[in-house]
Amino acid sequence: MTNRKVRVRFAPSPTGPLHMGGVRTALYNYLFAKKNGGDFVLRIEDTDQTRYVPGAEDYIMEALDWCGITIDEGPKQGGPYGPYRQSERKAIYRQYADQLIASDHAYYAFDTPEELTEMRERLTKAKVASPQYDAVTRQTMKNSLTLSEDEVTRRLEAGEPYVIRIKLPRKEEVRFHDIIRGWVVVQTAQMDDKVLFKSDGMPTYHLANVVDDYLMKTTHVIRGEEWLPSAPLHVMLYRYLGWEDVMPQFAHLPLILKPDGNGKLSKRDGDRLGFPVFPLNWLDPHSGEQSSGYRERGYFPEAFVNMLAMLGWNPGTAQEIFSLEELADAFSLERVGKSGSKFDPEKAKWFNQQYLRHRPDAELAERFTADLQQRGVTPDPDYVLKVCALVKEKVQFISQFWEFGNYFFQAPESFDGKVIEKRWNPEAKAYFEALTTDLGSIDWNAAAIEAQFKATAERVGMNPGHVMQLFRVLVSGQPGGPVLFEMMELLGRDTVTTRLKSALSRL
Repeated sequence: MTNRKVRVRFAPSPTGPLHMGGVRTALYNYLFAKKNGGDFVLRIEDTDQTRYVPGAEDYIMEALDWCGITIDEGPKQGGPYGPYRQSERKAIYRQYADQLIASDHAYYAFDTPEELTEMRERLTKAKVASPQYDAVTRQTMKNSLTLSEDEVTRRLEAGEPYVIRIKLPRKEEVRFHDIIRGWVVVQTAQMDDKVLFKSDGMPTYHLANVVDDYLMKTTHVIRGEEWLPSAPLHVMLYRYLGWEDVMPQFAHLPLILKPDGNGKLSKRDGDRLGFPVFPLNWLDPHSGEQSSGYRERGYFPEAFVNMLAMLGWNPGTAQEIFSLEELADAFSLERVGKSGSKFDPEKAKWFNQQYLRHRPDAELAERFTADLQQRGVTPDPDYVLKVCALVKEKVQFISQFWEFGNYFFQAPESFDGKVIEKRWNPEAKAYFEALTTDLGSIDWNAAAIEAQFKATAERVGMNPGHVMQLFRVLVSGQPGGPVLFEMMELLGRDTVTTRLKSALSRL
């Protein structure tokens, strides 16, 4: 293993949109590959054609591209170990199923669905904890272990439906080392003879993924913990196929949990609590249901990726903001936790806010200008740039610029009721009448406005703290916002004094 080039794969099934948990799996594979100078492979595992959803494969690729996760080999990129869709590799798998039968590690099973149901019901009635097709029950079923060789040949030649099952020993210990979880030990008595090859001529995930990982020279299998119960079976397949010496190392990632920590995060949780669980919008081609994505909600891809990286991995320092390159430098599977990570939608917004604050004002202004134009506002570009510089400290998304800064472009139609109720009185009104006059004769900059604000308060015997929020509300209508006196400077003397006079006449 030590001399082999690191090769990892992300192997989703095109059965719907890519969940953010799937994106995190892809991300960790990508980061591990980049950290170790390796290759990141995308393989589409579409052996189950009954669950194939049109558009899902393109969605997966678009989502990875949006996240900045570059694919080294895949269906579109090609590569030396293609094809990279399992449905296009169909002819490859049969020989390995036949090899397992020839070495007595697999067998033909001719049982009908009704016979399988009857077997499970019989075992359930006998109080068997987990009814399954295993080393014990296979002796009572219709398979090449119980039927005569002539009967098996007759059935095969007659074209009877069959599956190929792995033949597991009755009592054997399966041990493997997981990079995240340490040693995993399972008894074959707890395992069943899984189907490796289906009656439709397609391999199951178990056979196909082991064969593909071997042929594609995969060195590390980094996948979700839902695959941990299947790992002992995969270890046995490597052994039975004679590939133990090149078996990849396993790392099973922890779950992303609901915000309350109670169970795996699902689309229903996002719908119920109002946050996306998919990277991009998804329109279900069957139901017509629309699901929202992080991209369309206004998240920066860098913020989304940064947030996902921290859901399960700990850099070992207090640093939280990482570029993709910094993540690759710092990443290690040893610092991925065993237990699930609670998803916090507010923390996701916080990450976006951090990235927004560090975006160039010119980029923010360009995107905000498009929003303004849709609202029929055509301001001076330099003015929009300055508005963005002030307001960006207060917003989490570019879409919030209008909500938090519309007063830079139009006079407020109303004033925050709570502040008016708490602060407005005859003394305050007298103060603002005096301030409106005093502001007419000063140099117009933030420092001079602040000095005059305090000087007028001192002259009329008013505590500046009692009228500071009122000053903001009378001019903007809002109780909070950017630095007060910088805001006044940008609005300009005429706008500020006009709005103060209007407010005094209305209150």
